[in-house]
Amino acid sequence: MGDNDSIKRICVFCGSRTGNRPVYADVAQQLGKAIVSHGIGLVYGGGSIGLMGDIADAVLREKGNVLGVIPHALASKEFAHTGLTELRMVSSMHERKAMMVELSDAFIAMPGGFGTFDEFFEILTWAQLGLHAKPIGLLNVEGYFDLLLAFINHVLEERFIQTKHHGLITTSRYPDELISELIRCKPIRDIPQLIDWKET
Repeated sequence: MGDNDSIKRICVFCGSRTGNRPVYADVAQQLGKAIVSHGIGLVYGGGSIGLMGDIADAVLREKGNVLGVIPHALASKEFAHTGLTELRMVSSMHERKAMMVELSDAFIAMPGGFGTFDEFFEILTWAQLGLHAKPIGLLNVEGYFDLLLAFINHVLEERFIQTKHHGLITTSRYPDELISELIRCKPIRDIPQLIDWKET
């Protein structure tokens, strides 16, 4: 196990599908192994299919800790994983994301669809608003997020976000490298808390 005091659990956002290239599942499994090698537990959306299932199974194979969070309404449709260390059932998508934030010390988005984008941008927005100061990473598998990162640079150039908020995103194409960067990441402390959790 790795020697890591700063991050106890990483939340991973990823697709409930595997995509059209085997590399996505391969890297999900690599990320699962890397998480365990650093002595970190996994928090994720609780599903047993797609990349969600791949990363959970990879962590479990390495004897790691996996905590899933899934709304009751999605439990049957996403085939809630029954072999996790712990599975928490919640009443809504918002409660799911709020619980993931509470339980996690860092966040990684992997390839996925609208749900992954929603989770990534909401957690990024909460950081921008000062609701948390936890590191956020994009695992840019085979350049999957290149166009998204280019668009975020465009948003910065058009001055709809500030440089310090652009700096909230850590990127890498390699799982172990990304985790190491997140462990070293220093929270941006000059972002004021604009609203309270009760106002979300």
